[in-house]
Amino acid sequence: MQITFLLNGETRVVTVNDPTQSVLDWLRGEGLTGTKEGCNEGDCGACSVIVTDETGAKPLNACLMMLPHLHGRALRTVEGIAGPQGALHPVQEAMIAHHGSQCGFCTPGFIASMAAAHLNGRKDHDDLLAGNLCRCTGYAPIIRAAKAAEEAPVPDWMRDTPLQMPEISSGVRGQTAPTFLPQSADDLAEWYLAHPEATLIAGATDVGLWVTKQLRELGEVAFLGQCRDLQRIEETADGFAIGAGVTIAALRAAMATPHPAFAELLRRFASEQVRQAATIGGNIANGSPIGDGAPALIAMGGRLTLRKGAARRTIPLEAFFLEYGKQDRAPGEFVESVTLPKSAPALTCYKLSKRFDQDISAVCGALSIPREEGRIRAPRLAFGGMAGIPKRAAALEAALDGQPFTEAAITAALPALEDDFTPLSDMRASARYRMEAAKAMLIRYLREAEGAQSILEVQP
Repeated sequence: MQITFLLNGETRVVTVNDPTQSVLDWLRGEGLTGTKEGCNEGDCGACSVIVTDETGAKPLNACLMMLPHLHGRALRTVEGIAGPQGALHPVQEAMIAHHGSQCGFCTPGFIASMAAAHLNGRKDHDDLLAGNLCRCTGYAPIIRAAKAAEEAPVPDWMRDTPLQMPEISSGVRGQTAPTFLPQSADDLAEWYLAHPEATLIAGATDVGLWVTKQLRELGEVAFLGQCRDLQRIEETADGFAIGAGVTIAALRAAMATPHPAFAELLRRFASEQVRQAATIGGNIANGSPIGDGAPALIAMGGRLTLRKGAARRTIPLEAFFLEYGKQDRAPGEFVESVTLPKSAPALTCYKLSKRFDQDISAVCGALSIPREEGRIRAPRLAFGGMAGIPKRAAALEAALDGQPFTEAAITAALPALEDDFTPLSDMRASARYRMEAAKAMLIRYLREAEGAQSILEVQP
């Protein structure tokens, strides 16, 4: 198959023989070695590049992207961030002026992330650079450089326009081919019904590691990035219908007002590069017991729509997760959307991890504890990291329902959590720590409801 995209402002037509080849490997094979390979799993940011499509420019990890992801988009590497005749971009000038580079290995990735932020007028540098690791500078000069470049005008050469391409390439659609790029959910449903063993690839933030770390051969694959109807968020009479292809970054922006607690949790979802690629449908379908999206969606009463061919069924999200590595999904059936209520004012989300940024949860708790006349009514409590699946704490919910919203009543109910979960010990936390931390989240919820300030809101 052939793909067409812009590379540093020039049109490229590439024949793809291995659809799972990473953009990073392809770039380096083309001699564009400014983009570095560090971790090769999306953690270090050394491979960051800028990708532009109709939704705008964003930093992405080239090690996780696969070549078909580029079709119709514009790719800019560190070699293309400097302008004609070697004119430096404002962030490059600022990095020099503020001594933001020492060994230099991480610098191209930082430049790509900073240039994307500069292009978009973003100034939340701590969040935007959390996915770029530097062992030399301690970040302070890099942050100073990002701030120094904020008001500089965007260079003309940075304003890429994605290609307008009505068709992927002749001879791909409708054929029994190892690679399929559906244009819609209908295309996907028809093809996946006939190819139920195929791997569906959205942002590849998980599947990419199957290739780079596990060295797996994926066989038939379908890339879902062209399915624009799966990337919509629609407001309905009852709430929000969120397509499975909505990225975590887009979801965070959309949920900031109706579900601020959920949006704040998504701020700590991996890194900006991963948030711009990862999809909420992939986060759910992955079935990970430590995926941060599911506990919050469950606590809000989210419902999942699954599609197989023309048939759809909708189930409570918590019913989708059966046991570790097993979900209620038939062959040829895929996650199409998740539906959330208009608001969940009693929701609070807590992520406990060793690092604030770019880390996996030891425990993720999503607590919705509505009250009427001082008593708890119909609480919904969901946890990740406490079992083989993200799961509601049904026994604790029952123990709390109808009780006064007081520390004494909550403390008396907490032992019921041990009927809900038997957590495991691993490298992130011991079983005892997980249980005590999950219990403490309820006391923290009470304290904050009484006016205590979250430590995350304390400013120096």
